[in-house]
Amino acid sequence: MLPTQTRQRTRPLSVGHLRAFQAVARHLNFRLAAQELALTQSAVSRQIQALEEEIGVALFLRHTRAVELTSAGGDLLGAVVPALERLDGTVRQMRQNAGRKHVAITTWASFASMWLIPRLEEFQDQYPDIDIRIDTSDATVDLDTSDTDLALRYTQPSKVPAHAVRMFGEQLAPVASPWLLKDGRTLNTASDLARFTLIEAGDIHRNRNVEILAWQHWFDAHHQGRLQAKRWLYFDYAYQMVQAAIAGQGIVLARMPLISESLASGDLVEVLPGMRTDSPLAYWRILGPRAGLRPEVGAFCDWLDLQAAATRAATGEEGPRHGSPAPPAPAVRPARSRRSR
Repeated sequence: MLPTQTRQRTRPLSVGHLRAFQAVARHLNFRLAAQELALTQSAVSRQIQALEEEIGVALFLRHTRAVELTSAGGDLLGAVVPALERLDGTVRQMRQNAGRKHVAITTWASFASMWLIPRLEEFQDQYPDIDIRIDTSDATVDLDTSDTDLALRYTQPSKVPAHAVRMFGEQLAPVASPWLLKDGRTLNTASDLARFTLIEAGDIHRNRNVEILAWQHWFDAHHQGRLQAKRWLYFDYAYQMVQAAIAGQGIVLARMPLISESLASGDLVEVLPGMRTDSPLAYWRILGPRAGLRPEVGAFCDWLDLQAAATRAATGEEGPRHGSPAPPAPAVRPARSRRSR
């Protein structure tokens, strides 16, 4: 039984008890919480009981085969989760600062696979003492509370903070493997696309944020109405769609900044030159609030700006739109063929 709240409790709460509480609240199951914490179920139960006695209120309703948060438990969970995340992030930052220099980046999988990773070798050659950690989680990372230094995001200008730096915009164009067009299967007009398999993201029509990437938007821009393809091939990620196009499986409406190397190497060709469409989306780098003073993060941002300038040059885009001169574009390395990857 919980003691009545007859005296003011001033002793600080145990972090271990709060971690046990968070685990039980997340799983709503003492056994699963114990497995996560590598403790016995009875030990977790004692920690929760001690926390409830210390606070003076019940945090869980214990049923025969289920556990339920009380109203007070829900209030406490709302405070505990961000507090522990901030604490863990600070401790990780301290440990990392005491060891090797590093840069932690969050981005999305297709951008990492198609643009960032193929270029990282150059940075690693220049800065062999700086470690890079790339997180490609689909969830948007909060730079204010995480230990992530830098976010690379793909979105509209209205959805980025004022200090975000625009790396480059994009145009969309139909591209395919030259092998698909052998035997004289050339395209002269947009309507010729109906003779081919068209590749597209499977969820594109359910996501208003990226509807601009749909074939139908491109058809409308070129006054084609609803064009029926020979067949459709759907994937979840942009890099999967491009790989399918490189393999000769169809024509993809590609984001030009992400395929500049594949065009330069001849793995892909524009099937209707001069028929690109502009996208309102752009690629941005956003610096976390605690990262700006670290020289290794500054070095990575400088290198990233050079790579972005090279991409703008390769796609024919103008320089940055922030009033500052663009950094000189580095020499672009010959692209490695991805045919065997």
